[in-house]
Amino acid sequence: MKKIKPIQLNNVISRLKGNSSYELIGNPDVLIESVSGLENAIKNSIIWVSKKKIESVNWDVIHSSVLVGPRELKNHLPNTVLISVLLTDNPRLLFALIVNNLFDNDISYGIHPSAIINPEAQIGKNVFIGAGSVIGRCSIGDNTKINANCYIHDNTNIGENVNIAACTVIGGPGFGYERDVNGEWVLFPHIGGVIIEDNVDIGANTCIDRGALGNTILKKGCKVDNLVHIAHNVIVEEGALVIAHAMIAGSVIVGRNSWVAPGALVKNGLTVGENSVIGLGAVVVKNIPDNETWVGNPAKPILKS
Repeated sequence: MKKIKPIQLNNVISRLKGNSSYELIGNPDVLIESVSGLENAIKNSIIWVSKKKIESVNWDVIHSSVLVGPRELKNHLPNTVLISVLLTDNPRLLFALIVNNLFDNDISYGIHPSAIINPEAQIGKNVFIGAGSVIGRCSIGDNTKINANCYIHDNTNIGENVNIAACTVIGGPGFGYERDVNGEWVLFPHIGGVIIEDNVDIGANTCIDRGALGNTILKKGCKVDNLVHIAHNVIVEEGALVIAHAMIAGSVIVGRNSWVAPGALVKNGLTVGENSVIGLGAVVVKNIPDNETWVGNPAKPILKS
């Protein structure tokens, strides 16, 4: 398991800035030296305990560790507590907030010598651009990370604190054709751009096409997984998740806080409502209202009992 620079628990939780409420039992000065799983727990590590794993905690092997668990864990603590326990309603979230503060970034800021940058590109502060990446005439906000072998085409505007994983292509032309009088395919012009707002994450080997006459837009805080295709003029609203192998066809609107599961396909021109869920491998051919879950091929709503 990955090692960290040793740090006291109270120094870590002081950085959370009210993001999560918790009850602390035990020593706030315990030293955290690593992160480990419940099954391979080692001394002075921080460990996440889900509600399903409460009964399987081996109290004999986790001395001097920090457990992050549900509030129900309090009823299972041994009489002599040789650990520190953080109890909360959402232990997975609290664990993530803590652990994300334990590690230094795996990559440093700066532009790799092999990256190709258009001289008219506008690059913000503390930006990382990895080996072999190509950056066109575009803008990149502060604290954004673009990993190796990405291709960012002209007229792409990327906000702050954006993470783009390796081998992703953003701003390439969309796939739209019309037949001419001879029956030959003519590419419809794609002269728009891509706008990626702040705090967006984009996975590896993902393609996001530029708009035809407008823009493709990924709004604040949305997350796109590996191996996703987002076509021209799509709008992914704030907080939405689009997960691996999903395909979002042209001019689709993916609503706020919606969830597009792995392998799902959404037909062009549709609207996926806010807080909606598209199930694994679903093929969506109709608009989805807010707050509904659709599954299957063709996708249909799950009826509420």
